[in-house]
Amino acid sequence: MAFLSDISFSDNPQVGMVSNFSELVETEFQGTVNALCWPRNLRGNFEEIVSKIQLKDNITEISADDLLALELSDEGNFAREIILNDLQYLTDFGALPSLNLLKCYERDEELDFFATDVYSYHVDRSPIGTDTFLCTYYGTASDIIPNDEVTQKILVPEIREKLKELHDGPEAEFEDFLKDCFFDLHYQPNPGAQPTNLGTGHLWRLAVDHPDQKVLPCVHRAPLENEGQYRLLLIC
Repeated sequence: MAFLSDISFSDNPQVGMVSNFSELVETEFQGTVNALCWPRNLRGNFEEIVSKIQLKDNITEISADDLLALELSDEGNFAREIILNDLQYLTDFGALPSLNLLKCYERDEELDFFATDVYSYHVDRSPIGTDTFLCTYYGTASDIIPNDEVTQKILVPEIREKLKELHDGPEAEFEDFLKDCFFDLHYQPNPGAQPTNLGTGHLWRLAVDHPDQKVLPCVHRAPLENEGQYRLLLIC
């Protein structure tokens, strides 16, 4: 698996580049770097795998046994071996990877002025030290964006006023309300912001908001899917 010569994010100050899985999990986030990338030019027909899996819902989790049960061409088999290896890498590391075939995520349409679904720019939060790993093998890929190019939505005056109207409780409990409802995890791009698309085949590690984190958490979002095209995504 070789480095790609034309990766546009290789000079992005938000992104650190590594050359193998060990470096991906062992390299520390520091400074402005809150996303690490193991860039890969993957051989194999991942579309063939997608075409042979039965979508059971908008999101279908695929097990290693499900993959092994597929009858595939040589190129499809190359793709399957890569996925199985990635699952094993992460499992051996102690993570709980999930391979998903995605038609779409559930949309949050309860509030017309504030969506809290994964299509909104957001950060992940955990009570313990952890990171988010992801790789898109097929379909549209997620975006990340520098922290200094976004504004936390709860700090936008007009949004904050609407949230205060929504809050049914003492003003002293307003901040807790924002956190309990996950409003504080969401961001909006500033004018001129330049997101970075994570591309296909690359294995990423993104910084999560937790008590021991030394850098700002990585702001990211799920992409809008292409019409009629599923996504094949590994995430944990």
